[in-house]
Amino acid sequence: MSRPPRILVAGIGNVFLGDDGFGVEVVARLAGRPQPEGVEVADFGIRGFDLAYALMDGYDCAILVDALSRGGSAGELFLLEPDLAQLESHGVADGHSMNPVAVLRLVKEFGGDPPELYVVGCEPASLGGEEGEMGLSEAVAVAVDPAVEMVEALAGRLLGRLEVGSEKR
Repeated sequence: MSRPPRILVAGIGNVFLGDDGFGVEVVARLAGRPQPEGVEVADFGIRGFDLAYALMDGYDCAILVDALSRGGSAGELFLLEPDLAQLESHGVADGHSMNPVAVLRLVKEFGGDPPELYVVGCEPASLGGEEGEMGLSEAVAVAVDPAVEMVEALAGRLLGRLEVGSEKR
């Protein structure tokens, strides 16, 4: 009998840099809601090393939640499926640099292979400037609940697919 599937939902970001706290806020809301068996929700904040080690801990899939600037409108949500085969190591990564690419490179440098990965992102309005700032902008704050729903729907689809796949083994 095979083990049940495991999915990590990881919020990343710095709450002292405005909208960079988006991922942290999303997982805080998710943590207050019941999740299906096998879905683990965690706030990694700016702890890159911790996230890298977690990604090597036998998860079938991981969903990273983060504010990422892609040139869209503030508060715009998107789903990315990074091509992990394109990931290269670039020397020693900074464990406090919490962009998803840096963390994935860190996993590779540790000799690991990240699980199947998705990024639920939100276009930030402000990342706090030089002085920093607490709290999300209005546009990003409005996107938190839809992001929670997006993550839960994605986790449900992934669990369903993984459970069907494990029955075929």
